[in-house]
Amino acid sequence: MDERTAAAEESIWDYPRHPRVEPSHRHVLVALEGVELAATYRARRVLEFGRPPVYYIPRADVRMDHLRLTERRTWCVCRGVARYYDVEVGDAIAVQAAWSYPHPTPSLNEIKGYLAFYPDRVDSCFVDGERVRAIEGSYFGGWITQEILGPFDFEPPSEDVEL
Repeated sequence: MDERTAAAEESIWDYPRHPRVEPSHRHVLVALEGVELAATYRARRVLEFGRPPVYYIPRADVRMDHLRLTERRTWCVCRGVARYYDVEVGDAIAVQAAWSYPHPTPSLNEIKGYLAFYPDRVDSCFVDGERVRAIEGSYFGGWITQEILGPFDFEPPSEDVEL
């Protein structure tokens, strides 16, 4: 059974309470203004109870020449300190459209050196050619595809703190 078949009906309510990282060999693509910002078959998915998966892309597969590190930092007890990036393509600027955990907590060390993108802050994100839907309000940055089952009704958690 391939990964896509295995994920045929994946409920966010079946994910573990503490975030878990798993490899994904699906084709992940992020674009802004017609420029491919990231493309990989080497993503990592972070799964957490009640939230759509977040795809993290290896830094080597991201066009870092279009990303500018911002001053914004947040802290999460499960993940550590997040750093945010503006994405610039020509005159277009997607404010804080990407983030990373340079020094994640030990349980999520597999996302060190990876970046994630908010799907509603760039023009498009795809998984195996399927356009991703974003969560209303985009706080979590989860990627909703046809096999991901909700409902998707969220309030931002209190655990993330601006630094």
